[in-house]
Formats: sequence, structure tokens, C-alpha cells
Amino acid sequence: MKYTSTRDKGVSVDSAVAITAGISAEGGLFVPLALPTLSLEEIGSLAKLDYIEKAKKILKLFLTDFTEEEIDACAKGAYGSGSFSDEKVAPLVKIKDSLHVLELWKGPTSAFKDMALQILPHLLSVASKKTAPGIEIVILVATSGDTGKAALEGFKDVEGTKILVFYPDEGVSPMQKLQMATQEGANVSVCSIEGNFDDAQSGVKRIFTDPTIKEKLSRGNKMFSSANSINWGRLVPQIIYYFAAYAELLEKAEIKLGDKINFVVPTGNFGNILAAYYAKEMGLPVNKLICASNANNVLTDFINTGLYDRRRDFYATSSPSMDILISSNLERLLFALSGEDDTLISGLMKDLNEKGFYEVDKNILNRLQESFAAGFCDDEKTKKTIASVFDSTGYLSDTHTAVALSVYEQYKNETGDNTVSVVASTASPYKFGASVLEALKPGAERAEDEFEQLEKLEELTGVPCPKPLKDIKGKPVRFKQNCKVDEMPAVVMEMLEI
Repeated sequence: MKYTSTRDKGVSVDSAVAITAGISAEGGLFVPLALPTLSLEEIGSLAKLDYIEKAKKILKLFLTDFTEEEIDACAKGAYGSGSFSDEKVAPLVKIKDSLHVLELWKGPTSAFKDMALQILPHLLSVASKKTAPGIEIVILVATSGDTGKAALEGFKDVEGTKILVFYPDEGVSPMQKLQMATQEGANVSVCSIEGNFDDAQSGVKRIFTDPTIKEKLSRGNKMFSSANSINWGRLVPQIIYYFAAYAELLEKAEIKLGDKINFVVPTGNFGNILAAYYAKEMGLPVNKLICASNANNVLTDFINTGLYDRRRDFYATSSPSMDILISSNLERLLFALSGEDDTLISGLMKDLNEKGFYEVDKNILNRLQESFAAGFCDDEKTKKTIASVFDSTGYLSDTHTAVALSVYEQYKNETGDNTVSVVASTASPYKFGASVLEALKPGAERAEDEFEQLEKLEELTGVPCPKPLKDIKGKPVRFKQNCKVDEMPAVVMEMLEI
């Protein structure tokens, strides 16, 4: 299988090149030249396999320049190393009637990013040996909270790599900040920025494509790669768990083979729901992909109108991982929906960068709405959803999952669609303990200590706090650096001692 760029169809590279480079030279994102497909019989057979074997089946369709032994080692290294607390890796929990929650946060950082970032270091290690032997890979990451910690944990002390993470100082939860600031590993660095996630992401993209910086790295025998979902090696592992969810529904006799289901995905950067779209295009029986946004509802507006407009107020919400106005992975979807029109995509991305908006034509909008529905939920509704779902079902959700649960109810009420639905649950409620506790006990006095907060939530709900979060208590804070956005390149050079 070959990969091309969303902004230059003349590009044709193997998966190892796409994974090592992270982003194409002209700034486009790597996508497969053609998606593989699975028959219903092949999808049904996944129900008999454990998660590692499911992963291998999907990965080998995309990584055709990897040997079977390499794929086996990557899958086992990620999902068979004891890093995940549940043997299913991503267990499915029935909430009520036809509604299920796919818990994607059983990994070492208690967030869904572990599903991809536990395997990406293995994929990158194999890929870089094929394409850039002897060169140190510098992983450059912008994060709205969860990607940063998951990437740091995945790449810590991985030979031949360094990882540098930037996050918005006021745009992550206290627990997310603690997770990053206390990160262990000799090859890791973390810096907060004055600004929001979009500022961090734009800053990282500029560094990636700056020829002067790339030349300095080259002289030092280093090259950039990415652990954000702009890297195909981050995105392809996310396709796996949508097939796994369908297989588990079959196994539990909740559906019959061939029945269509809905996926409800809380998303800001559009990577998680894009993986579900790719699964659908590969043959997974999907009725609707429901995109759930918080008050930063740029994606909801786009899916409903065809106008993408980031010229709007930015809100710091209780679901900070979705506080994003520039959704990078949407570029990949637009490339597919436009018939792979790289000239159009380059123009749209230029308009977004220079004007702050773009609008797609009726044909693309119709194709978009065939697959997607969208809704949003503000902080007040998020709190009410956490409380009402816990009171009625005993299920405790984090703020991001609550956004999706709320949007699902809106969608169901508006459409009457009773299709079996799966909500992608993206984080443990304990990563956002203060917000969850406030939702369950409005007006309760907030504990000064983050860990006292977790203990109160555990006592109130009887839901155990994940061990990786409890274990942060008492760890020394290693990283306190803060910078302005325009200082990010200098910080990178300083971190790399160049």
C-alpha cells in the first residue's frame, strides 16, 4: 500500500516513510492511496479473536511494507505488555437499552490516546530503521491534555528518540498538568505556552515546516516526527477499536452480522471520529457517525452548514481536550469527500490559515451529511448529563464522554433513531475529578489538593480511581518552563541543545 499527501497527489510513499516523517514536506497529511476493505464474513470472524489478533488483522492491511513478525511484535508490545488494566483492552459497557460505551481509557495514562500511543513508538522504531537508520527521531507534540501525557509515556526512554511536548498553560485539567509535569524519562521535555491549543498546534506545524530548523536538525543527525494524529501511525491504530466494538456486540448477541450501528464520538481535532469513518469505508456496517462538540462547536456548524469558520469566541471548558477551533484531521476527510482533489484542499487550508474560514460546495456537504450528524453540549449540560446518567444507570463518565452522551440524546430525540449506538468514552472521570465532583455535588467545597478531590469522588461514587492516577501523588515536578508562542522554536533548539 502506498500513501499520498492531501496537498500533493504526486507524493507516493510506503507506510514506513509516512510514519517516520509524520507530515508531508509541503504540509499535507499522508493518506492511503486506496482503503482496504473487509467482507462481512471477515468482520464476523474478528469476534473470535483477542484484541492483539484483531489489531494484527487491521494493521497488516495498511502496513504492507512491515513483515508479519514486525507487526506481531508491535501489537504484542503495545497491547500484551500489561499496560492495559482490562484484558479486552477496550471493553464495551452496556448503559441502557441500545446504548453502549466503549471504554478507551484502560491504558497507563487513563485516556484514549493510549490506544494509539502505546503502539506508535513500536511502529516508529520499525519504520525509522527502514527509512532513516542511525538518525535520532525528535517527536514534537502539541497537546490539549491527553496526547501529551500518552506520548510522553509511550516514548519515554525509547532508544533513538527524543520527545518534546507543548501544552496550553491554562487549557488542561490540573491532573493532566500534573501527569506531564512529573513525567519520568531521560529523553522527555515539556513546556507550557501562553495561549490555547490551536496556538500550540499552529506553532508546532510552523516548526515542522521551517527549512532553517530542519537544516539545523539535519546537521545534528536528527529529524522531526509527530505523535499527534496528523501522523498516520497514530491514526491507523484507532481504526482497530471500532472493528473491535462491533465484534464485541456480535459476541454479546446485541446485533446480528450486517446490522448497522451508530458511533458517537466526542472530538476536537477530528482524529478519533475520522478513524471511525475509515472503518465505515472499509466495510464496517455503520449507520451514522455522530460528532459531539463542546461549546467550541466549530465542527457542529461545519457538518450542519458546510461553512468552517474559526473566527469565533474560544471557550475554556470542563472538557478541555476538545477546546479546539482548528481541527487538523478534517483535512483528510475533505480530501476523501472531494474525490482526492489536492488543489482544492490546498486552497481550503490556505483560506483557513489566511482568512480564518472556508466553505465547501453542495456536493461535498451532501456526502458529508450522508455519513455524519453533529451536535454540541455546553458545560451546564455536561454537568447535568454526568449527574443524570450516574443517578439513572450508575455509570460514571468524564466530561468529554458526557458531551457525547448528551449529543446522543439530542440526536435520538430529533431523529427517533433507535439503532444500537456506541459512545466512545475517551477518559477516566478521575482525570477531570473536580468537574465530575462538582456535577454530582453542586456547590461542594473544592479540595485544595487534587488527590483529596479524587478521594472524595471515590468515596461518593464507589467507582475506583485508576492506579496510574493515584500513583502520581508525591512524584516530583520536573517541568515548569513556560513560553510565548513565538518563543517555541527557540525552546525546541534549547531542549535539543542545538
